Amino acid sequence: MFNDLSRRRFMLTTSALFGVSLIDQKALAAANGGHFSLGVASGSPRADQVILWTRLAPDPLNGGGMAPEPAKVRVRLARDPAMMDILIDDFVTAHAAEAHSVHFSARGLEPGREYWYQFSYGTDESPVGRTRTSDPKAGQVKIALAYCQHYESGFYAAYRDLAAWSPDCVIHTGDYIYEGDIGTLGAQMRPVGGGERRLFETVRLHNSAEIVTLWDYRNRHALYRTDPDLQSAHAGAPWIVGFDDHEIDNNWAGNTPQDPEKQTHTEFLLRKMAAMQAYYEHMPIEKPPLIAGLEASLQIYGAYRLGPAQVHMLDTRQFRSDQPCGDNRKAYCEEALSDKRTILGKTQEAWLKKSLERSKAAFNVLATQVWFTPYRYNEPPEAPVVNLDSWDGYPVARQNLSDILANDVSNPVLLTGDWHCAMASTVYQRPFDPSSKRIGHELVGGPISSGCPWARDMEQVRAANPHVSHLNGRQRGYLRTTFTADTCNAEFRVVEDVGRPDSAVLTDIELRTKDL
Repeated sequence: MFNDLSRRRFMLTTSALFGVSLIDQKALAAANGGHFSLGVASGSPRADQVILWTRLAPDPLNGGGMAPEPAKVRVRLARDPAMMDILIDDFVTAHAAEAHSVHFSARGLEPGREYWYQFSYGTDESPVGRTRTSDPKAGQVKIALAYCQHYESGFYAAYRDLAAWSPDCVIHTGDYIYEGDIGTLGAQMRPVGGGERRLFETVRLHNSAEIVTLWDYRNRHALYRTDPDLQSAHAGAPWIVGFDDHEIDNNWAGNTPQDPEKQTHTEFLLRKMAAMQAYYEHMPIEKPPLIAGLEASLQIYGAYRLGPAQVHMLDTRQFRSDQPCGDNRKAYCEEALSDKRTILGKTQEAWLKKSLERSKAAFNVLATQVWFTPYRYNEPPEAPVVNLDSWDGYPVARQNLSDILANDVSNPVLLTGDWHCAMASTVYQRPFDPSSKRIGHELVGGPISSGCPWARDMEQVRAANPHVSHLNGRQRGYLRTTFTADTCNAEFRVVEDVGRPDSAVLTDIELRTKDL
């Protein structure tokens, strides 16, 4: 029954989705009893199905606040935003073992069209969300790229702007949460090298010390999810998601933590298992982690056909060899050059090669967590100093993929996150060799909120990296891309003041890959 309260929720939510005004989802959740305090989301869009997500959490920062018993949640999907033309009306059971999260696979849908959905529990109703199925035959697709949203480092004005754009899909390449402890409120001028100082600000605080247990990870995800602008971005479009390092532990690789001297192998395996479980519970993905003894794995990589773009979401954390040469920024040691080292793992490498060979799309998009583009932090003719946590740390694996991309793969475009810095580059078959075959481009929007203390280091060596045509490590933001049959148009959006939730968001630069 579409009563007055339901109509009010519909009007507020759809206004937010179309950029008229933004709804405070937390206030809405409080008004309906708080069970939907973390909003709604959709993801993994296919031509005939999409995953619908919510989580029952009346006390979101204290484990969720639900009794341990299973809970029946009603899910409805409609062809109209007023939720009158109902296509699906069903019930799903939410279990305590999955934090009373809901992952409903809405099937039997039409390709390339909008749908609206809503959950209810007892008399409580969630906000109305908008989703969209993919369409392999569409002439264009609008894809937003987001990553690195450190809660303490800035507000989410970028997400408010993203929601108003109403993309067909959002790709998130990782660092959805950060695992660190509680900072200190306020702004500080910090040294960034060369005698220069820049402003960094902590605008709000995490809710605990560094997270290590399932309880911790659930509460940290919930903290981030309470942000109203993030909720609006989730409610406005389907997401394709992949985690990077901070969802678990900074710079982890396979079963190796950043600091093995501070946590035992068993401790890290348990921590990773907890983190993957919490990630699944808060993301619109279909499959929960696979558990085998103390080993946990989560299916992240996969292909999605979105009009002229075939999106290959990669996973550059679960299967990689440990960073070589002790990690960080260094010149290569002998270990880095071993052909036994991998960043994707053999199974994912074989899948990607086959997926690229079979693709008939005008563009092949590789969504990767870390930069593929080589970037040196010193001047030639010295051996390049590179970031060993990126593809630069896995030169043989990168060369193998570069050779594949150079072999009749249509218009490769890498959409990437991680490095807190906006960037556009031309990718050549041999790194640092512009005389080799030009194989594609890499586009990286600004981070949603995370700062870039190493921006000055990158600016100082721009001339040594002529393949990079755009670089901005001073501002936060995100990337808008529009793919058609003959080009990818990229609009780099930047936040004017990340310390203000109502900040203006502007276009820094707009470019087309066919012009680079």
